[in-house]
Amino acid sequence: MDQTLTIEFDGGSRGNPGPAGIGVVIRAEDGTAIFNLGRCIGRATNNVAEYRALITGLEKARELGAKKIAIRGDSELIIKQMKGEYRVKHPDMKALYDEAQHLLHQFDHATITHNLRHKNELADKLVNRALDRKADVTDAEGDSPIDAPAPRETRAGDRFACMRCGCAVTVNKPSSIRPHQLKPFVCQCGAKMMAAEGSSESRGS
Repeated sequence: MDQTLTIEFDGGSRGNPGPAGIGVVIRAEDGTAIFNLGRCIGRATNNVAEYRALITGLEKARELGAKKIAIRGDSELIIKQMKGEYRVKHPDMKALYDEAQHLLHQFDHATITHNLRHKNELADKLVNRALDRKADVTDAEGDSPIDAPAPRETRAGDRFACMRCGCAVTVNKPSSIRPHQLKPFVCQCGAKMMAAEGSSESRGS
């Protein structure tokens, strides 16, 4: 895969330590969320949850075939540790840091930046919904992806490809439904299909 995927991650603990959860969002280059996950991870601290979220995001991006990634998280501590600006002293944190660094170095190119909390809203919501339900969640229940572009009309000839298994579809006759009401194409393997290069739209008909 040539495009750069963005990994947004968040982790939280109710009690610190206490019941903890992670939130991971992976976006295509056009800003569309192609993977969302909120998950409970048992009892942990905020920082452990943040690292677990980052590790989960890195594993998923690798699974999707990404070679280039951009990492964004709102934990200044984790971001600065990953960039080598802060030392990792706690043994539990050091093991997670080492695992994250090992995964990070499997990509051809990676950037790591601090994401302001309001720009990490979707990942944060996934954390809290997982903790509220005590179960995995994979959607934001109608919430628009943060930073996602406004939907545009699908045009004849637009091509959509699955980043998981590689299959593709081409639009012959665009839908008459208004763009904001369209749902993404979903591959038979269950993954969302993304607009291929040259397509005008990233939503299905």
